Formats: sequence, structure tokens, C-alpha cells
Amino acid sequence: MSNRILRRPDVETLTGLSRSTLYAMMAEGTFPKPVKLGKRAVGWREAELLEWLDARSVEGA
Repeated sequence: MSNRILRRPDVETLTGLSRSTLYAMMAEGTFPKPVKLGKRAVGWREAELLEWLDARSVEGA
């Protein structure tokens, strides 16, 4: 599994979701929470996002 940390623009590209949708889904508990990288910086673990995407494709099948 990858240990890469992706920033928001990369997450948006990977998932096809907008910033507002990402944060709304996090508030609902349906999207992985980011990790804090600094005072004003967050990122998402690539492995968690790929697992989330796999789970979504299974649900839609």
C-alpha cells in the first residue's frame, strides 16, 4: 500500500468530487478524514482514498 499523502487538488482529481462535496461527505462521515500536516495544511492518505474508491465501486455494482 502507498504511504503517499495527497493534497486537496489531487484528491479532487482522483475522486472527481468538488471541495464542497468532499467536506460535506466528511461531515456526514462518508469520506476519509484528512491528516493534519501543519497549522493550516491537511492531506489524505492515498491508500485510504483508494480503499474508499474500491468500496464505492463495489456498492454501485
